Amino acid sequence: MSLFKRNKKATPIIEEDDSELDVAQIAARAKELDLKTKKLSMQLYSGESRSAALGRGMSFKEVRQYQAGDDVRFIDWNVSARLGSTYSKVFEEEKELNIILLVDVSASNLFGTQTMSKKDQIANLCSVLAFAAVKENNKVGAYFFSDKMEKVIPSKKSHSHVLFLAKTLIGYQPSSALTDLKNALNILNGTVKQRSLVFIVSDFISDDFREALKVTARRHEVVGIQVYDKAEAILPNLGLVTLEDAETGGLLLVDASDAQQRRIYREKFDYRMKHVNDMFKECGAGLLQISTEDDYMKTIKEFFTRKK
Repeated sequence: MSLFKRNKKATPIIEEDDSELDVAQIAARAKELDLKTKKLSMQLYSGESRSAALGRGMSFKEVRQYQAGDDVRFIDWNVSARLGSTYSKVFEEEKELNIILLVDVSASNLFGTQTMSKKDQIANLCSVLAFAAVKENNKVGAYFFSDKMEKVIPSKKSHSHVLFLAKTLIGYQPSSALTDLKNALNILNGTVKQRSLVFIVSDFISDDFREALKVTARRHEVVGIQVYDKAEAILPNLGLVTLEDAETGGLLLVDASDAQQRRIYREKFDYRMKHVNDMFKECGAGLLQISTEDDYMKTIKEFFTRKK
């Protein structure tokens, strides 16, 4: 539950009445962010990961006559029967990295007590990640979700596409205020066949999505980005206050002058943060936790530096 309404002065990188200066600002910040996509591609398709990803991280090249040492799993029996001798399918490693942004657009992200709401911070970092992707000649697409899949933007690799993606995210009004990450992951798992780098960007205020995340992490390289406001951890000593659930609209009257109530409030926040962190570790996925006040560029760069 959240106590504070969205700060109306929050300023995302791109305003809805976009200008050339806004575009240049995002592009400049994207240059700062070195995703090291070539090294990420090597991590994604090396060793055991390459074997597991064959058919997703590898693309079909041709059919050739069977040679000693060829994997019998890739014998093309239809071609072999037609031509009267044994032929194998030959694959080649995909050079292009596909990046997917799975973005939470539910009402809980309207929370914000400083100069930036969670929604605006999400829009900022997604915009920079998208520009950094096309800078390295990679494709990027997006899935916007609430408690249903709100919008899918297919992967492309042009600056005009990224600008469209960023502007769509900033101005997007979801049809539902609720969140269901499990449903979103299940849809992504059923539609994205190419092994990809998937960023899940959310505050992760959602029911358990552990099993769906495990499936996603087996098929793709997954990085979660948990966006939060530091005020979510602190219940101000203001006497009787009404807490409002941003997603359901439910109200709860709490005595904030009670130290025990403030402690319980903080413990629930700490538990949620640890629970999400533990879940991503268990599923073999990376996780960044970024507040609305943090320099997200610094946090992201440090994360990818550690992955080298």
